[in-house]
Amino acid sequence: MMLLTRDVLLAFAFCGVPLLLALAAAEGTEAPRLLIGAATTSITPDKPVALAGQFHTRIARSVDNPVTATALALEARDGERVVDQAILISCDLVAIREGVQQRFRERTKDKLPGFDIRKAFLSATHTHTAPVMLERWYAHDIPDTGVMRAPEYVEFLTDRLSRIAVEAWESRKPGSVSWTYGHAVVGRNRRVAYENGTSRMYGKTDTPEFRSLEGYEDHGVDMLFFWDAAGGLKALGISLACPSQEVEGRSTINADFWHDVREVLRAKHGEGLCVLGWPAAAGDQSPHILWNKPAEERMRRLRSLTPTQEIARRIAGAVGDTLEIARKEAQASVPLVHRVLDVELPARQATESDVAAAKARLDAAAKKAELTARERAGQIRDRMLIERFAQQDAQPNVAVEIHVLRLGDVAIATNPFELYLDYGVQIKARSKAVQTVLIQLACTSGKYLPTERAIRGGHYSTSLHTAPIGPKGGKALVHRTVEAINALWE
Repeated sequence: MMLLTRDVLLAFAFCGVPLLLALAAAEGTEAPRLLIGAATTSITPDKPVALAGQFHTRIARSVDNPVTATALALEARDGERVVDQAILISCDLVAIREGVQQRFRERTKDKLPGFDIRKAFLSATHTHTAPVMLERWYAHDIPDTGVMRAPEYVEFLTDRLSRIAVEAWESRKPGSVSWTYGHAVVGRNRRVAYENGTSRMYGKTDTPEFRSLEGYEDHGVDMLFFWDAAGGLKALGISLACPSQEVEGRSTINADFWHDVREVLRAKHGEGLCVLGWPAAAGDQSPHILWNKPAEERMRRLRSLTPTQEIARRIAGAVGDTLEIARKEAQASVPLVHRVLDVELPARQATESDVAAAKARLDAAAKKAELTARERAGQIRDRMLIERFAQQDAQPNVAVEIHVLRLGDVAIATNPFELYLDYGVQIKARSKAVQTVLIQLACTSGKYLPTERAIRGGHYSTSLHTAPIGPKGGKALVHRTVEAINALWE
């Protein structure tokens, strides 16, 4: 047996060989083999349903294209010994609303003997044309009959998710993985900053007061390629800093640009290809064009493409640009480590003036004969703020679940928020991984987590209603995520 002296281990580390592989080589054994399974299913309801993502109630009675969920199952085995496991499920939903992941896990845990059900998690692409899972804002306007209500859809949804988790897990076979990094202009900063120091979501840019976009953009595309034993492309995970909300205002079911991405990629690589869409940190990003719009739209028309098809063209271009590199770099034996963390983040504190303003709005609303859907939603939020103020001294923190994985030289890190891009950049910049893949809107929540600069600018996505955790919580989230990532490389 080879003696593993300090100099030998340092030599392996200097050459860039992961310690797990170094130990295997020194012992004359094989490194753990990677097993891969994947499955996809429609999560499109079979009857009309209310759609999530706007202030007003929309009842979808037709389907532009199906909303789907795609599961990726990973397991590393050293002979018969399990090294680690993961099931990642990407869903065409606006968010993973409270209780949905818990219900999915309850339905699934007994069907996956030997699997730690906490290592299965859900994430959302953030399409605004998928079914409502929580009726809090919309219950007043949803018909009592002829429409699938939220509790019924959640049962339908979690049943489908449970089935594909099991299908992906039971289909896992030896395979390989590779990772690449490319570029595609998709996400754009959607907060417009003005001369007076304020900012507005989707504000006007054609006025003399316009000064800049509030933050910057990230056009990087992180790609994970999963290959079968014969070298065929089995699954593809794509992370980019943009939510899928190009067609967010429609009253029809629509998976937004991820549908078009899948169509283009499957036309090239086979109908069986499983594509997981992952929004990276993108709370202040969207695909909507706020400046230079005439030039962008002219080029799209000249290509005879819809807006979502144009986005798909760009993302598929990034995939095609690195595909052969990915094929050559495929590895069957890589470290797989999966950590699940329960993290306490400090909540933003409501003030007495916040409560007074909320009570004043409620009093004004009570005097109106009829309220709009937006005003009713405001009432709910104001009551929640008052309740929160009463409890915040006893409950100063908010618990969130995050996942950190190491897959070869890649780190994968989740968060439950619409996380502003600044925080994602901080995580990536401080990560020891060669490449860091971020997945927001994972596990639960769906609330914004804005920066201090955004809160100073004000407007939607920065208020206590929409962003109960602020910059202090963002700093803590970054620290704990980076700490967990870097521990996998120590």
